[in-house]
Amino acid sequence: MSRVAGKECQYLLDTDQRIFAEPFTNERALGIASDPLLAERLDAFVSRFGRLQDTVGDKLIPALLGALAEEVGPAIDNLDKAEKFGFIASTDEWIEMRRLRNQMVHEYIEDHAVLASALRNGHAFVPVLVAAARRCSAEAQRLLGP
Repeated sequence: MSRVAGKECQYLLDTDQRIFAEPFTNERALGIASDPLLAERLDAFVSRFGRLQDTVGDKLIPALLGALAEEVGPAIDNLDKAEKFGFIASTDEWIEMRRLRNQMVHEYIEDHAVLASALRNGHAFVPVLVAAARRCSAEAQRLLGP
């Protein structure tokens, strides 16, 4: 699990760097229809952002809580415990990242300005998400082994 999260971090960081090498403006978002490479990169970014969130939130955090003899429960309770243990910086921040992920997925075709804003916000959260994944991975290796 830790190894998978590490790869997912690197893939997200690579895609993030390619997309945001220049500012992601509303004009760039409008150009998605005529730029298949950009469209594919955006799909990859949204997918990798969501996949890393899923790996950490749905797999690593419950495994860590179980290893610590904590009761694994609903996602919000698990996030609160993960914050308490320092695995994630903030439950509220995690929920905001989840909302952004859903917005990026569902607003992709409908509203380019909303998409551009969501992508910029997602980009700003990449370091937070990667840091949480790395903290959880390190703790998982410590508690559960490689």
